[in-house]
Amino acid sequence: MGGAERTARKRRQQQQQQQSAGKQAVAKARKSTDPKRVGIIVGAIVVVAAVVIGGLIWTNASQNATEGQKIPTAQSANSQYPERREGLVVVTGNPDAPVTIDVYADFLCPVCRQFQEAYGQEIEQKVAQGQLQLRTHMVPMLVEASDPPGYSLDAANASLLAADAGKFTAFHDSLYANQPEEGKRGYSKEQLIELGRDLGITDPAFAQGVNSGKFDKQLTAEMQRISNDSSLHQDFGNGNRGFGTPTVTHNGKIVDFTDQQWLDKLISNAQS
Repeated sequence: MGGAERTARKRRQQQQQQQSAGKQAVAKARKSTDPKRVGIIVGAIVVVAAVVIGGLIWTNASQNATEGQKIPTAQSANSQYPERREGLVVVTGNPDAPVTIDVYADFLCPVCRQFQEAYGQEIEQKVAQGQLQLRTHMVPMLVEASDPPGYSLDAANASLLAADAGKFTAFHDSLYANQPEEGKRGYSKEQLIELGRDLGITDPAFAQGVNSGKFDKQLTAEMQRISNDSSLHQDFGNGNRGFGTPTVTHNGKIVDFTDQQWLDKLISNAQS
């Protein structure tokens, strides 16, 4: 076995180990009785912008870690199926795929990032192979959980505009790969626009839409609708029931993704 082959094999093993660890982390967080581990249940938790935990005081440098930073671009799997925006939902994949899933997530949600790390590559591969159609819902649930507030909504709005430019998946993956810390500074509109440019978005409508908050009102109204949709509510323990992120549904039913084989099983059942 040559040196290049050994290096590639080692890299694949590391990626597999990282994905396995991510899946275990998602399952652990999802099973926790603490609803904050699985997102914010609307009306149940008040997010404080600056807190002191165990005597650790955030410094200004830590609070503003994203300021002036360029958002690195992430690579996503190539797919022959074009992305398309249907209202506030971005659809990717083969319209005739045997399985369609809906994923509800917030760009600032830590468990959504864990979900992306654990299953994002697998989902994109199955989309590219024509086995899966993905419907992504950007839900601005944590609007007040950044300092200053608003990053969750700005990112959701920008991602819809990126979808119109055919760059949604790369934009989406870049934001999760470089997720700001909840409670601290997110990325500014200027930084989101720069990310779009780095991904090849040249249409001035993208920057104009980011700056104007083109989809802000619609996203806010949709967040309210989703939070009131009892079919999307889950029991997080200790009497806490409501909508949390991430949430995955298939044929209108919530999918339990604490089972690491959940996606393979969905596709296998659909094809049997």
